[in-house]
Amino acid sequence: MALILAEAEAIDEAEDKAFGVDNRGDEVPAELARRGTRLSKLRTAKEAIEADAKQKARDQAIKNATKKGKDTAEIAEAVIEAEENVTADPKAQRNFTDPESRMMKTNDGFNYAYNAQAVVDEGSQVIIAAEITQAAVDVNQLMPMIASTKENLESIGINTTARVVLLDAGYCSKENLEEIAKARINALIATGRLKHNERVPDAPRGRIPNNATDKERMARRLRTKQGRKDYARRKAIVEPAFGQMKVKQHAGQLRLRGLAGASGEWTPHAICHNLRKLANSRQNAVIALA
Repeated sequence: MALILAEAEAIDEAEDKAFGVDNRGDEVPAELARRGTRLSKLRTAKEAIEADAKQKARDQAIKNATKKGKDTAEIAEAVIEAEENVTADPKAQRNFTDPESRMMKTNDGFNYAYNAQAVVDEGSQVIIAAEITQAAVDVNQLMPMIASTKENLESIGINTTARVVLLDAGYCSKENLEEIAKARINALIATGRLKHNERVPDAPRGRIPNNATDKERMARRLRTKQGRKDYARRKAIVEPAFGQMKVKQHAGQLRLRGLAGASGEWTPHAICHNLRKLANSRQNAVIALA
């Protein structure tokens, strides 16, 4: 009984130091405790949501105008028009604890989170590139991660390229398929469910139809004997790296707030993972991205 009471006293003292006397640590933040400051905080959040909507509209306008070959003046005009016409999503949300985090679908439902990216080597399961983003989906991270991988390898004197890059369906888009073809990157991207008008034989033979789309060509590659063999390796390359970091390093939940804080925590996680894998490191052969 004396030990239990002593332990309880020690816990009380620790909590008093951390949260203050008679505080539990789960009190309403000071800025939300009073109506006036609460409204001010809500107005700030609303302005931030509107600013995000304008930024997205601005970026999309620049992308569309550039793709159409518009000149500088026309691009600027398109940006102004986009900013004037944009309206924030009425269902948009803002996290008061970490405003830079975004609502994402996780294994536990929808939570405010960051999107962790990693490129993993097949032979050693060493992480070659690691990034944190605010994007809820992976589709826009493909080319930046490939560029980061190339830069990291070149910085240590490795100029060879991977035999094949393996990616899940989250990276599949018309733009990404065009980009990897243009850059001559040998990649296998899961295409997800095909539409009714997209026809790909279960066991492709013969020439590829001239009118086949990039998605149909990729789906055809994935169904070949070599494509099946290569893509089957993905689950043994990148998934174990994430699983090991979550179990051994508790990397499934980051502790630092803000994009810079999350990035500053994710990078050491990747470094720690690599230090554990260096003993079995071998020459790069295949890489996978998640």
